[in-house]
Amino acid sequence: MTYQQIPQDRYGSRARTRPRPALRWLLTGVVLVALVGVAVIGYNNLGDPPIQGKQVAFEVLDDHSVRIVLEVQRDDPARPADCVVRSRAESGEEVGRKEVLIHPADGTTRQETVLRTSSRAITGEVYGCTYNVPEYLSTHTRPTG
Repeated sequence: MTYQQIPQDRYGSRARTRPRPALRWLLTGVVLVALVGVAVIGYNNLGDPPIQGKQVAFEVLDDHSVRIVLEVQRDDPARPADCVVRSRAESGEEVGRKEVLIHPADGTTRQETVLRTSSRAITGEVYGCTYNVPEYLSTHTRPTG
């Protein structure tokens, strides 16, 4: 059996070269950093939120008001919070929305509020809560403009 020699000047060497160890470690490090970044982003988006609000009860008082009882759980009970409550009509249209200041308190906070509506509501719910309390809500000054 005869082997044909390929001219090395023309086609190069067929010998396999292994990647350098430094390059291999660098690529491994980049992949690990990317995986940690994905894990942190996933935890922030899918982990437990720092503050949660839920509606525990509601009562339609008349054609233009709803009483909503909300319960708020916080990871930092010493901080004030802001919760948005809303009500909807039978069509699903939002007929009332209001921000409620939740004062600092130990443990789970339960608060009641009356929400004015533009027409008859059939539900009252907590839309969401945040630690970003607007200045007008915490200082009792009305917004202008």
